[in-house]
Amino acid sequence: MKSTYSLFAAFFLLFACSSPETYDVLIKNGQIMDGSGNPGFVGDVGIRADTIASIGDLADAKAELEIDATGLVVAPGFINMLSWAVESLIEDGRSQSDIRQGVTLEVFGEGNSMGPWNVEMKEDELKAQADIKFPIEWTSLSEYLDFLVEKGISTNVASFIGATTVRIHELGYEDRAPTPEELESMKNLVRQAMEEGALGVGSSLIYAPAFYASTEELIELCKVASEYDGMYISHMRSEGGRLLESLDELIRIADEADIRAEVYHLKMSGQANWSKFDAVVAKIDSARAAGLEITTDMYNYVAGATGLDASMPPWVQEGGYDKWAERLQDPAIRKQVLKEMTTPTDEWESLMQAVEGPEKIILVGFKNDSLKYLTGKTLAEVAEMRGISPEETAMDLVVQDGSRVGTIYFLMSEENVKKQIALPYMSFGSDAGSYSIEGVFLKSSYHPRAFGNFSRLLGKYLRDEKVIPLEEAIYKLTTLPATNLKIKKRGALKEGFFADLAIFDPNEIQDHATFEEPMQYATGMVHVFVNGKQVLKDGEHTGALPGQVVKGPGFKE
Repeated sequence: MKSTYSLFAAFFLLFACSSPETYDVLIKNGQIMDGSGNPGFVGDVGIRADTIASIGDLADAKAELEIDATGLVVAPGFINMLSWAVESLIEDGRSQSDIRQGVTLEVFGEGNSMGPWNVEMKEDELKAQADIKFPIEWTSLSEYLDFLVEKGISTNVASFIGATTVRIHELGYEDRAPTPEELESMKNLVRQAMEEGALGVGSSLIYAPAFYASTEELIELCKVASEYDGMYISHMRSEGGRLLESLDELIRIADEADIRAEVYHLKMSGQANWSKFDAVVAKIDSARAAGLEITTDMYNYVAGATGLDASMPPWVQEGGYDKWAERLQDPAIRKQVLKEMTTPTDEWESLMQAVEGPEKIILVGFKNDSLKYLTGKTLAEVAEMRGISPEETAMDLVVQDGSRVGTIYFLMSEENVKKQIALPYMSFGSDAGSYSIEGVFLKSSYHPRAFGNFSRLLGKYLRDEKVIPLEEAIYKLTTLPATNLKIKKRGALKEGFFADLAIFDPNEIQDHATFEEPMQYATGMVHVFVNGKQVLKDGEHTGALPGQVVKGPGFKE
């Protein structure tokens, strides 16, 4: 009897050992780039539920869904360090233009965040809505992010709290310092947001009313974020004439607030400033050598996109859009604005002065339907049509459109773009929404970075021009930003991490969007998984909406 039992036990053990591992998804024979920066290796990835369960040789394993990734790169999902998909995801949660490039996490909060909002701010936001219209059903930033997930989105989302947003919450659009009581309220708003999962404090200092904030005010806000191990991330006060001084300000904030800091979309704006690349890098390297954690991000184009407000002095914009438009209709004020728009200065950042001429300024975003026929035209062309100067045209358009008018400025050099990509602390952000080529999105035009930023890196700059090796690019798209943000279980292919994956053909990955025809999806991204769910299959969207909120390091349950 004993020998029979032993024989049965041995047989059972043999059967158990030979039973294949089972997964929900099995990705086989891919070139695995795990995000570490190390060279890839051929292997398999097994996914259970929303988690990477195993990586290696899983030849004997079985799964409900098996994908042969032979000849494809299997990488962590990409992190968009500067996303403006805050409204486009409300309209269409599929995040088409980013998913088709492998983006699985959208990071918001460049100065302005989608909360906390008071009653007046909600009214202003409703009034400012253009092509995309929606009710505002939230107050805090965390409520907005939860609203997106409940509505259904394909990408994960995270956000900084905007320094501009907390300033408007307490001071409105006034050009003055906060009182001690107001500053304490601003700090409390940051504290609440950090405990609810914000990544840190974001600023955009060339724009009113952010322009009015002092360095000391920003330091106080950042001290609060630092208590929760958050980051300070900034569109600096200048990216042109006072670029080096603005970088000094960011470094000072990082030092005095004891906080990690990142430069949003690093650039040297205007040909007169292209030569400052080495000086910028020297300052950053010196700060890093001294123990400060300073990093940068960028988009891979020689043109930026913002609004006509970036061509007018901040003082005329005090009080918000209505006051700005009212002043632009006063002949005496208009004369002064015209003088300042055409006079070189270091007192404020003029993107119109930074470009070579108005023919290098493209108008792409109008709110007023009666002006949409001008979409895609240069400021020079519209000025000629109207028979007035480009500066006067800009003022008129702001008044007539009821908005700042979305604008593309050609500012940077191709040489500097390539040198920036190679910086060891550089990650990437589109600085754009994530759009579909249908519906309401057809009413406007966009910067091509919305459709091609990440694929442009992998195609043009890596495969074709060999600026950096592929494994380094994957690191900068994944593990580097995840580490900088201190988010958990994202940004790498590791067992136990969330199953966010970008699977692409390195020989075919390609951007197609141009400044003339921006609404063209990138190609070569074959499969994308978000939290274990397949969102892109054979290059086409599956309709899956598995995106979740990603919380910062200060999050308290």
